[in-house]
Amino acid sequence: MVARDVTTGRERWKFQTVHHDLWDYDLPSQPALIDVPDGKGGVIKAVLQSTKRAQLFLLDRATGEPIAEVAELPVPQQGAVPEETPHLSPTQPFSVGMPTIGAETLTEAKMWGLTTFDQLVCRILFRQYQYYGNMTPIGLNRWTIEQPGNLGGFNWGSMSVDVPNNLVFLNDIRVPTRFMLMPSADYPEFAKTVHADGTGHGPSPQKGTPYGMATEMWLSPIGVPCVEPPFGTITAVDMTTRTVAWQVPAGTAEELGPLGIKAHLAMPMGMPTYAGTTATAGGLVFFAGFQDYYLRAYDAATGQEVWKYRLPVGSSATPMTYISPASGRQNVLISVGGAADSPVTGDYVMAFTLKD
Repeated sequence: MVARDVTTGRERWKFQTVHHDLWDYDLPSQPALIDVPDGKGGVIKAVLQSTKRAQLFLLDRATGEPIAEVAELPVPQQGAVPEETPHLSPTQPFSVGMPTIGAETLTEAKMWGLTTFDQLVCRILFRQYQYYGNMTPIGLNRWTIEQPGNLGGFNWGSMSVDVPNNLVFLNDIRVPTRFMLMPSADYPEFAKTVHADGTGHGPSPQKGTPYGMATEMWLSPIGVPCVEPPFGTITAVDMTTRTVAWQVPAGTAEELGPLGIKAHLAMPMGMPTYAGTTATAGGLVFFAGFQDYYLRAYDAATGQEVWKYRLPVGSSATPMTYISPASGRQNVLISVGGAADSPVTGDYVMAFTLKD
């Protein structure tokens, strides 16, 4: 993250959240400018940055110095390809003074399945894959588990802020990714077993480098994440105490199911979500990036769902709110084009307001 002087364009300060990034842990979303208590009756003008690592970095807006403690902690060094080994950073910055959301270290005992069969397979795969904890280097000819995955943690939806109550609202993704490198000569044969989706995601020959690359969401043989739910949440963080105020699963599995077959069961398992939240001065948080095609409103103080509306398809957009100059009423507007990872798409713009 870089701060520039608005009048000259010159760099004022910079802060690095990952050293020598091997994991696609770029910063995908804009930070939030907020004021936080200084403990002396005043405030500090701060900047809050969310990351794919599920870390929240709280920095002084003027200097880039951490307000909440950041510690350089040791990370795994084994398993990298030979060319990377000399360049690995022995430590990485962890924002220990802020909550980390959904980035727990995986174990075999935490492997999950809808059935005994896929849980067993996930436990076997966990033993076969390379995983030494968060930020395990990506290996050669062997799948490496990345937790959090490069989908997030927090992705491009960023966050919304309830300024009077000093609350921040975020949605997260809790499905690990698996990565693998293979010699370039082996990639054409490997590519016969996988198919890039044309969006720039997934496998790549990485021409001009020694290795081809494969990456995908880590799922069981029946298409369900190998980790226990929730697979995504909506979380409120109290910036006064720097703790989680509330957390709820991000929607239901109503439109999903094993082997790609919709189960039509509204189980509140929490799903991976994109887009972002919108907070209003009336004490509501709106969000529509669910896999189950709903726009929902939550009580900003408690996380209780107070309203929902079934959209024609899912939405990967952040709601916006505005006062209509014609009616003087507040509207909530959302672009509805399809949920992330869903083949069902649409082309709608929908607006909502309170009844008279």
